[in-house]
Amino acid sequence: MSGTNSPEAVKKLLENMQSDLRALSLECKKKFPPVKEAAESGIIKVKTIAARNTEILAALKENSSEVVQPFLMGCGTKEPKITQLCLAAVQRLMSHEVVSETAAGNIINMLWQLMENSLEELKLLQTVLVLLTTNTVVHDEALSKAIVLCFRLHFTKDNITNNTAAATVRQVVTVVFERMVAEDERHRDIIEQPILVQGNSNRRSVSTLKPCAKDAYMLFQDLCQLVNADAPYWLVGMTEMTRTFGLELLESVLNDFPQVFLQHQEFSFLLKERVCPLVIKLFSPNIKFRQGSGSSSSPAPVEKPYFPICMRLLRVVSVLIKQFYSLLVTECEIFLSLLVKFLDADKPQWLRAVAVESIHRLCVQPQLLRSFCQSYDMKQHSTKVFRDIVNALGSLIQSLFLVPPTGTPAAANQAGSSNSGGPVSAPANSGMLGIGGGVTLLPAFEYRGTWIPILTITVQGSAKATYLEMLDKVEPPNIPEGYAMSVAFHCLLDLVRGITSMIEEELGKVETEYQVTTEAASSPTQSSEQESQSTSDQMDKEIVSRAVWEEMVNACWCGLLAALSLLLDASTDEAATENILKAELTMAALCGRLGLVTSRDAFITAICKGSLPPHYALTILNTTTAAALSNKSYSIQGQSVMMISPSSESHQQVVAVGQPLAGQPQGTVMLTSKNIQCMRTLLNLAHCHGAVLGTSWQLVLATLQHLVWILGLKPSSGGALKPGRAVEGPSTVLTTAVMTDLPVISNILSRLFESSQYLDDVSLHHLINALCSLSLEAMDMAYGNNKEPSLFAVAKLLETGLVNMHRIEILWRPLTGHLLEVCQHPNSRMREWGAEALTSLIKAGLTFNHDPPLSQNQRLQLLLLNPLKEMSSINHPDIRLKQLECVLQILQSQGDSLGPGWPLVLGVMGAIRNDQGESLIRTAFQCLQLVVTDFLPTMPCTCLQIVVDVAGSFGLHNQELNISLTSIGLLWNISDYFFQRGEVIEKELNKEEAAQQKQAEEKGVLLHRPFHPAPPFDCLWLCLYAKLGELCVDPRPAVRKSAGQTLFSTIGAHGTLLQHSTWHTVIWKVLFHLLDRVRESSTTADKEKIESGGGNILIHHSRDTAEKQWAETWVLTLAGVARIFNTRRYLLQPLGDFSRAWDVLLDHIQSAALSKNNEVSLAALKSFQEILQIVSPVRDSDKPETPPAINVTVPVLIGSMSGSGLSRPFVRTDSIGERLGRYSSSEPPIVTDELEDLNLWWAAWNTWYRIGSESTKPPVTFDKLTFIPSQPFLTALIQIFPALYQHIKTGFNMDDLQKLGVILHSAVSVPISSDASPFILPSYTEAVLTSLQEAVLTALDVLQKAICVGSENMQIMYPAIFDQLLAFVEFSCKPPQYGQLETKHIANAKYNQAEWVALNYVPFAERSLEVVVDLYQKTACHKAVVNEKVLQNIIKTLRVPLSLKYSCPSESTWKLAVSSLLKVLSIGLPVARQHASSGKFDSMWPELANTFEDFLFTKSIPPDNLSIQEFQRNESIDVEVVQLISTEILPYANFIPKEFVGQIMTMLNKGSIHSQSSSFTEAEIDIRLREEFSKMCFETLLQFSFSNKVTTPQEGYISRMALSVLLKRSQDVLHRYIEDERLSGKCPLPRQQVTEIIFVLKAVSTLIDSLKKTQPENVDGNTWAQVIALYPTLVECITCSSSEVCSALKDALVPFKDFMQPPASKVQNGES
Repeated sequence: MSGTNSPEAVKKLLENMQSDLRALSLECKKKFPPVKEAAESGIIKVKTIAARNTEILAALKENSSEVVQPFLMGCGTKEPKITQLCLAAVQRLMSHEVVSETAAGNIINMLWQLMENSLEELKLLQTVLVLLTTNTVVHDEALSKAIVLCFRLHFTKDNITNNTAAATVRQVVTVVFERMVAEDERHRDIIEQPILVQGNSNRRSVSTLKPCAKDAYMLFQDLCQLVNADAPYWLVGMTEMTRTFGLELLESVLNDFPQVFLQHQEFSFLLKERVCPLVIKLFSPNIKFRQGSGSSSSPAPVEKPYFPICMRLLRVVSVLIKQFYSLLVTECEIFLSLLVKFLDADKPQWLRAVAVESIHRLCVQPQLLRSFCQSYDMKQHSTKVFRDIVNALGSLIQSLFLVPPTGTPAAANQAGSSNSGGPVSAPANSGMLGIGGGVTLLPAFEYRGTWIPILTITVQGSAKATYLEMLDKVEPPNIPEGYAMSVAFHCLLDLVRGITSMIEEELGKVETEYQVTTEAASSPTQSSEQESQSTSDQMDKEIVSRAVWEEMVNACWCGLLAALSLLLDASTDEAATENILKAELTMAALCGRLGLVTSRDAFITAICKGSLPPHYALTILNTTTAAALSNKSYSIQGQSVMMISPSSESHQQVVAVGQPLAGQPQGTVMLTSKNIQCMRTLLNLAHCHGAVLGTSWQLVLATLQHLVWILGLKPSSGGALKPGRAVEGPSTVLTTAVMTDLPVISNILSRLFESSQYLDDVSLHHLINALCSLSLEAMDMAYGNNKEPSLFAVAKLLETGLVNMHRIEILWRPLTGHLLEVCQHPNSRMREWGAEALTSLIKAGLTFNHDPPLSQNQRLQLLLLNPLKEMSSINHPDIRLKQLECVLQILQSQGDSLGPGWPLVLGVMGAIRNDQGESLIRTAFQCLQLVVTDFLPTMPCTCLQIVVDVAGSFGLHNQELNISLTSIGLLWNISDYFFQRGEVIEKELNKEEAAQQKQAEEKGVLLHRPFHPAPPFDCLWLCLYAKLGELCVDPRPAVRKSAGQTLFSTIGAHGTLLQHSTWHTVIWKVLFHLLDRVRESSTTADKEKIESGGGNILIHHSRDTAEKQWAETWVLTLAGVARIFNTRRYLLQPLGDFSRAWDVLLDHIQSAALSKNNEVSLAALKSFQEILQIVSPVRDSDKPETPPAINVTVPVLIGSMSGSGLSRPFVRTDSIGERLGRYSSSEPPIVTDELEDLNLWWAAWNTWYRIGSESTKPPVTFDKLTFIPSQPFLTALIQIFPALYQHIKTGFNMDDLQKLGVILHSAVSVPISSDASPFILPSYTEAVLTSLQEAVLTALDVLQKAICVGSENMQIMYPAIFDQLLAFVEFSCKPPQYGQLETKHIANAKYNQAEWVALNYVPFAERSLEVVVDLYQKTACHKAVVNEKVLQNIIKTLRVPLSLKYSCPSESTWKLAVSSLLKVLSIGLPVARQHASSGKFDSMWPELANTFEDFLFTKSIPPDNLSIQEFQRNESIDVEVVQLISTEILPYANFIPKEFVGQIMTMLNKGSIHSQSSSFTEAEIDIRLREEFSKMCFETLLQFSFSNKVTTPQEGYISRMALSVLLKRSQDVLHRYIEDERLSGKCPLPRQQVTEIIFVLKAVSTLIDSLKKTQPENVDGNTWAQVIALYPTLVECITCSSSEVCSALKDALVPFKDFMQPPASKVQNGES
């Protein structure tokens, strides 16, 4: 109370008290002086107390009598205002607990007076309550007086007061008992010996109780007295009392303070002696009453049951049974029997309702029920109370259905007027219920026309009553229809729920304790004695408990089943049905668990029947123990309980229409939603309680099979049933409601069988046997008709097998044996499912984590795989497909642990034949793929050959191309695997071989194995090669291609693993054998065009005939073999017959190269190139030391395309190359026999020559189909030569060179077909060489380089090379012919017509010319070159383009020719002079003179579009020629034949005066006349005319003659011009003439200049005279009109100034 004794509170209290007292004195001032005085002295008193004491509250309490006195006096005035003020003040004091016992007594007395005067009644009650609740000062007499005061106020006239007083009484009674409880709490620690109280009713016996307890005792005793209408002992002054109020108070005390009665004997005594008799006495009218007996005949109206009392009595009884059953066993038996009686049909409705409510309160307390069973049912002569309760409920329910209740008329209830009916939760539209309409809105039971609504009464498991709570009703209420039924229904449900959960829990405890003790027993710590003791105790306890459980079940099951079956049949509400089914299910499970077979089967049969349509002829239900139950009434303790058979006309919604399973009458059957609900319950039962079903499995499974069939569920993977469609007949019809349910049902079905893993072996065998027999029935039904079979059993066998993998051995043989039979069934659905089940089981068996694991339990593994192998003997393709799919999945999940199972698995794949259809082959192949990609390492090596065989056989299957191709890929993967794991495999195989050898010897037989003498690992390889070889000649081109590539790749990459001797087999038996077959097929292949295959595959035109497709194969094969020869030469050469093999290979290359197919021929050359790119192999012990690398530095081009990695040395990149590091040896490598090696190379040269000459020889006749070799082919051919030449150069002679020349020439001459030209030829304007031309030059280059460093006798080949090159140079002006073939010039060829186009040979000729020049520069002095007149030939060749000049096909040609001529002469002329005496160059000079002549004074006309710059450039070229003459020829005239010099002079003379060419147009003359050239000619002439070096008179004469001719010619021209000018008058002269005169004038000036430059002694006097003689003529020209002539004339006249004075030495000169 910290709130009331804090200093502030105390202060406030004092203030309030003083103010109260002041207020009181004020009020009483006039009327009541004594009170006023008392009040004033009170104020002083309070002040004094406050001043003197520290503990103010305590002091106040001490003096409380005096403090309270003024207020009590105030109350005595009976003035309302004063009384109220006083009561308030007194309450304040009480609440601060400052009232002493005495004061309290005074206060109560004062209150009593007020009560008697009926003043302030509510305030009084309030004051009493405050006084009694705040403290415990009031007790004994005062307390009783206070209580009586309240009771009396309860019976006043005023309603409010009455109710307040009632509440106060209740609170006060509670306070009294609470005080007692608190007192017990305080004294709990002091243990006192209870004094045995003798059973006398004398009230003095309470002396042993403590004060508060005594008050409580007295109070309770008086309450009993009052209810019994006797006088109270303690509550003196009571005037009246009602029985109902008394019963309510009794009930509340019993209910709220049971511990008081249980702990204190005095109180227990009161219960037994007072309360029970009282209750039984008060019940008597109800027991005797019979409804329907008229009230007139009854002696007194008292006898009629009175609702308020009866209801309160039942409440008291409920409390007594609930709280004090242990004290009142006998009394309770009476009470319970009474309750049961109250349910009788002849009791009033309301009585049955409250009775059923009371029973409900008991039903929710299973422990209580258990006590009943133990105390009554199990005692010999006792009433079977528990059984009676259950049966009574059953009877109640039956009676309600059979006898329409005579309570409220149904109509009134349905009209909604039953507002008196308490919590009837009928919806507002309940008026719309169609009584006969069948479909009802409200949840209800309906049976044989009786319709009883189900009311929502209570939450499950709690008994919330309605009518037992109607404490305010005096008249019996109207009980709504269906109320009793609903409560009874809930009683049953709660009863079942309670009993079962209780027993289950106890059973569970017993079992766990049992486990614990057995475990403890197994642990040695506990002493054995103790242990056996505890175990035996345990056992005893269990036996006792079990007896109770069994008795409870036996007592109630019949009644329950009868009632529940009836309700199930009548229920129209899903929730109600659900509850009923749940109850049946829990009971069935409990019976099963307790081993009570009859009752278990009875409940299960009830559920099964509920699941199937009414009257569904399921024999199994009628033949079992159920027969004992149907239509038989059990007499239970004299009560007759009928088993009501289901009524067929139930108004249930039909949710599914299906077909009955064969054997039933035909037509359809209907399932209602209730059937489905029952089915779900059945599933639930089997799922959760399978272990206790035992023999009932047959029953359950047969029912489920029928339901599954009607619902049209079909099995899916793993055996789960999924909604499917029936195949024929009136299709299954399902409503949406059931459609949503089906997945759930199928789910539960699956879970049901999953839970079989928790069954013990015996239960499991029960289940398997039941399934097998069901399956056999289904198989029999499915024979001979094509109807859909029932797959339920098969599917469920599968599911059961799957979940019991951990103990699969115990059921494997019966399970798989049965399924293999199913696999052979003629009905496809049936066998399909057999296979599905079987394969699923095998897969699951292999993946399951067995203990010990399969790897250590090979017997189990083979056992599991065996059925898979047995499936191979079944011929149905669908079964085989399943088998293969299974294999595939096994591989995917288990492949790495198959071990000894491999041959089995591979056998299954290999058993597929070509005629078994694409899908089978495809699936089998998938398996194989998986094996090869993932599992080779895990299988025993002896199985590898099987893998190779199986893979090969798939390659040959012609059903599906992709499979064949992929299988070849697999063979490659296999080979790769062999390679990587070679050592391991070899070891294992050798071990195996040894073992087999030993066995064979013991049996005395020979070992049979393909390729026998070779070691086992090599045999494995040879098998692989042989398989691939077969595939290389398959009819399908794609297969051939792929197989070929694979074969060669694998030999190339992995061949090094083979023993040396095995190579012989590889070469002759595998490779050459293959080449022969391919060559044969290719040459005989069909040339017919293949139409695009299959309509959807386009075939490229290069592959559209069989011949072309075989060509590809030939190419591949040849290339492959060549590559092997190349890379493995070091292995093959020591084999002995290498040269023979070499010849065979060359022969193949030759025949391919000469085949009339571009692709093959080109490829043959590539192969040829490949085998030539080999260095001499080296010998180590047996392996090479370094990877061979080519030592030819010449670019080797294969075709024009591969120009990228030109001179890349060829390094072997195969695996041997990588592994070579291991073998190193210090000795230098020894070269193999050179001679043998040379023979090989010469053989190659001969082949090359044969190929070359055959292929380039022009055909005799030409038509459309003539085969002309392609450019890439020729290019490749020529490109081979350099590499080949490196090896044969030592023996290469002129003869061979001749042969080479012929081939080179022919090759270059071959034309191109016009459609290929755009790819090979550059556009005509670009001067580029084709690759062929490049190759030809390269070949010659290689030769000349070799000759250059070669011996003397090789150098005689130079002239031949020059001849070859010069022949090519001629092509520039005269392209070569190819036989009689007519070729078009490229510019005129139309693309895409079959014409042959000559190449643009100009660039080639020009490049050849450059080569000639280069070569000549190197070799000019060479003996052979001199002797063979090479220079003359060069000049002769150059004369052609030089004489053609502008008429050359390409302008560049003559320019190059000139520059080449100049270069060659600059080197050649000195050589020629050197050899002048020998006459070796005599014939050259005239040739040279003619060449100069033809070039400088060409007959070809320059093109019209030549620009001035061009013309000038060309002129400068002419000038260069003249310069050459002046520098290289004329100075050495004495070494040169005279005629030649004469020819040169004439030429210079001709050049110095340029006679006009008549063809020039006017405008062009000044450009076209080569002034510079003329000038140069003059200067040269003059230079040599006046040179002091002139040695012979003849030469000097030539010079002078030339000069005089020149001067004379000038004179003539001038004269003619003057004449014409004079005659022409005003007319201008023709342009040409003017130009000519200008030239002459310029020449004169030039001549004079030249003469001046020359030493005077060299100039002849006669010459000077002729020059001076020109002067007059020149002067005459001055009159001319042309300004150009004038300016030229001026230039000509100026130099004459030097002649104006005669020179000094004139005379001498004249004489010289």
